[in-house]
Amino acid sequence: MLSPPAFLNVETSLTGRRWIGPSGEADRLAEAMVQATRLPLPLCRVLVTRNVAPADAEAFLAPSLRDLLPDPLSLRDMAPAAARLIRAATRTERIAVFADYDVDGGASAALLLIWLRALGRDATLYIPDRIDEGYGPNVAAMASLAATHDLIVCVDCGTLSHEPVAAATGADVVILDHHLALETLPDALAVVNPNRQDEDGTLAHLCAAGVVFLLLVEANRQLRATGITGPDLMAMLDLVALATVADVAPLVGVNRAFVRQGLKVMARRDRHGLRALADIARMDQAPTTYALGFLLGPRVNAGGRIGQADLGARLLCCDDPALAASLAARLDELNTDRRAIEARVREEALAQCDARGTDGPLVWAAADGWHPGVVGIVAARLKEATHRPAVVIGFEDGIGKGSARSVPGVDLGAAIQRIAAEGLILKGGGHKMAAGLTLTRDQLEPAMARLSELLARQGAGAGGPADLRIDSLLMTSAATIPLLEQIEAAGPFGAAAPAPRFAFANVAVATRRVGEGHLKVSLSDGSGPALDGIIFGAFDGPLGPALENAGHRRFHVAGKVELNHWNGRARVQLRVDDAAPA
Repeated sequence: MLSPPAFLNVETSLTGRRWIGPSGEADRLAEAMVQATRLPLPLCRVLVTRNVAPADAEAFLAPSLRDLLPDPLSLRDMAPAAARLIRAATRTERIAVFADYDVDGGASAALLLIWLRALGRDATLYIPDRIDEGYGPNVAAMASLAATHDLIVCVDCGTLSHEPVAAATGADVVILDHHLALETLPDALAVVNPNRQDEDGTLAHLCAAGVVFLLLVEANRQLRATGITGPDLMAMLDLVALATVADVAPLVGVNRAFVRQGLKVMARRDRHGLRALADIARMDQAPTTYALGFLLGPRVNAGGRIGQADLGARLLCCDDPALAASLAARLDELNTDRRAIEARVREEALAQCDARGTDGPLVWAAADGWHPGVVGIVAARLKEATHRPAVVIGFEDGIGKGSARSVPGVDLGAAIQRIAAEGLILKGGGHKMAAGLTLTRDQLEPAMARLSELLARQGAGAGGPADLRIDSLLMTSAATIPLLEQIEAAGPFGAAAPAPRFAFANVAVATRRVGEGHLKVSLSDGSGPALDGIIFGAFDGPLGPALENAGHRRFHVAGKVELNHWNGRARVQLRVDDAAPA
């Protein structure tokens, strides 16, 4: 089968990618949608890429949580899990919430703590230390909690924790999770997880906070049946949105409604913790998925990565403005420290990968002393740089703790579970796009070789960098605020629902450096005012040097259009993804 012609004849861009534009069929469908709906063509192009039919366009552009929210009881163990939570809350039993130390875990814990607090109940928050205890429930912690509590709710963890759950003698355990499960589940009272092997996968895209939200929907329903009005769940959607974006859950189905509605809730700035965090991150605009993923999320994560593990969850459920400001300031400091640690590990990991070669199905790096709190971020950077699944492992006293990140179409979590079942690593698990693992030094080389083999069978590394998909060609003068507002109606954009990418042909480029390694660009094609753009981390690859030294040469430039707020003004800005000589 012949490949479609390269868009703007870009066979090999500055980043080594071939540009692919919309197909002729997509163009025809977009034109037909314009005729049927009277919606603008750029918006119709986005809808076509989302496989939205003209008859469904109106509903897609205004996603209703009421229409998209699944029946919580469609998940196994949901009814007994909700009933047990209500029993504990209404009979003044002692409740503990055991959570993962990332944003999803912290938000999930906060949802439960806020819901219980609204019913007049407090619960114990327990988040394990990443270094001393590692991910998920452990025997000592669960046994200790069981000695002083009647119910332990594990959120964003627990699905693989057979021994720790068995150690919780005398307490009931409810697990609310989304990580891939084995055939045998822990002996808990309930395991609510859309990625159980006996689930149909319809809700596999939920993060843990989404699962917790569904549990609270069912709990409120059961409370109503007894004449009790449950807490306001709609006001909690800001936490669900934050977790969904930060955990890189696909923005499809109900997730899209969660984030869309959650951003509106967050814009009200009612939650003390998120307001304090937004202020310290200098957010001067309404929240966006970018802000959730790159401004708020990393700061919430910072406590679990290199500081006190429970700081993020405590911030998210904080009802004291002064304490919220203090927690936000501490998390901001930790995030600054995290960036410095990450930069060092990333440089060393990239050097290892370059020496080992990046043409295979997997890139990996490992060393003594790499902080376990940053290996996941560095793995994501390696994945982005090489377009391959990536694993980064830090060793301490002969034991390596690592994180892995995948590329679309490659189920990394299942492959890591496979090598764990084969005894090649001590333990491991996760989901399709992200996973964790623990192994000994002797296991390192054999495990990475076997993982490479399993990923190759899924097609990882079959080619070079992925083609760059272009949604449409624009003149610089057409990149306006009204156009952006039209396109945003098809959002929010994120994982599995990328923002549309536009190409600007034959533009003159002017540049100036800003911040630490970023490049401001000004693009002009002669059609009107120049279009401002930004390349973050411009000098980590070939884009920055090539455009900074453009001289009088002209380029085709591709990227995503967004609003940039500065000094109270909103301007259109292009977040540059790629470029090629014109």
